[in-house]
Amino acid sequence: MQLLQARGIGKSFPGVRALHSVDLHVDRGEVLALIGENGAGKSTLMKILAGIQLPNEGEISVDGTPVRIDSPRRATELGIALIHQELNLCDNLSVAANIFLGREAHRRGIMDLPAIERGAREALEQIGLDVDPSTPLSTLSIAQQQMVEIAKALSTRARIIVMDEPTSSLTNEEATALFSVIGELRQRGVSIIYISHRLGEISALADRVCVLRDGENAGQLLRDEIDRERMVALMVGRDVDQFYARTVHAPGEVALKVDHLIVPAWPQHALSFSIRYGEIVGIAGLVGAGRTELLQVLFGIEPALAGTMNVGGQRLSPRTPRDAIRAGLSLLPEDRKLQGLVTEMSIRHNIGLPGLRIHARSGAFIDLTREASDSERAVKQLSIRTPDIDQQTRHLSGGNQQKVVLGKWLALSPNVLLLDEPTRGVDVGAKEEIYRLMEQLAGEGVAILFVSSEMEEILGMADRALVMHEGRITGQLQRDQLSEESIMHLATGRAA
Repeated sequence: MQLLQARGIGKSFPGVRALHSVDLHVDRGEVLALIGENGAGKSTLMKILAGIQLPNEGEISVDGTPVRIDSPRRATELGIALIHQELNLCDNLSVAANIFLGREAHRRGIMDLPAIERGAREALEQIGLDVDPSTPLSTLSIAQQQMVEIAKALSTRARIIVMDEPTSSLTNEEATALFSVIGELRQRGVSIIYISHRLGEISALADRVCVLRDGENAGQLLRDEIDRERMVALMVGRDVDQFYARTVHAPGEVALKVDHLIVPAWPQHALSFSIRYGEIVGIAGLVGAGRTELLQVLFGIEPALAGTMNVGGQRLSPRTPRDAIRAGLSLLPEDRKLQGLVTEMSIRHNIGLPGLRIHARSGAFIDLTREASDSERAVKQLSIRTPDIDQQTRHLSGGNQQKVVLGKWLALSPNVLLLDEPTRGVDVGAKEEIYRLMEQLAGEGVAILFVSSEMEEILGMADRALVMHEGRITGQLQRDQLSEESIMHLATGRAA
């Protein structure tokens, strides 16, 4: 029986048609996977179902009755809950307060804190998260905060839960626990709309797949039709034959050399390694291994406690990112919205930000001509989908936002490119474009050091891999030594 049906949904933003005559239905107790490239309209459609945005045209029915979903509260009343891709929590509140924010229990006009904590504990138990409800959210890891977001949705007793990239920050164990929860919800008749770029998850979970391309329906796959090749073909309109197009280049001189570097997060371990020009080196490891913290020290976001760095043979002790940029380093951060972009600013201004001082005219004036040419070049080189360079980045899809972050650093022609989860939340087509760009840059002599939690990405792109566990490098693997077994052996703390 159809629980929800959307017919002829259309939505436009200034200069962009996000959705055109889209149809979608969800059956009771069904896991429906919604897939498509970044910019295909998935998130826009889900925001419409969640009452965050209103459609320009079309009709939505719940239980066969037409409804107007004009606010998140109305969506909740109808039994629809949305788990956002980007965390939508208040880190200054407790776990319990976040779960019941806006829906607090009261007793005789006073907030009933014991009841709130009891309800929060029940929701946390459903997903197997062993956290005291009174714990401040700010003390939890990103993965734990993601699980709190899921508990918040479950606490509304929703009949339809929309999960937008729910495993993007979860470990394999946490993702497995989530999949178990999804199975239990399905058994209870709860419907799940599951959005993910991880096609292996889709194959394992989905009863049916709905595919969007360029804001329109591209097709659907029933359970026995779901496989990677069919999904990719519908998403991109073509076959992606050589996903990891690697040509191993003869490495040049040492571009970055690190000796006994000690990062604040793991002061008990000293890190030493080097990267050569034209080399792509991956950093593998489980969540919490210290990979992001290492990149932040290399880029001057956090000061090193001890040790030395040399870039191109020159000693570097970055106190700020500006020092690192001057030395030829660039960093694509893990969280593009929080650390990589000013989303209220245009593509042009975001791409021009890192070079404001470097390219300033007469030492004080913005070089508007260069800013425009750099932006136009980035849009063309990276295939950024936008009507023009003055489009605000908040109106772009996640994948196109990621390309803008890449574009702003490429405008500086870096010698060493640090990439932290470069394809996080990026669709299969955009992934292929990013991999080809990495290959092209390596061929031009750029040294690339990238962190990835996707095993396939490390195996497919790395000339060499450094594996970390609890703040230390447990081993180094050459390309011919790379395998899931060898990486996991080191990632779990066992020596090479």
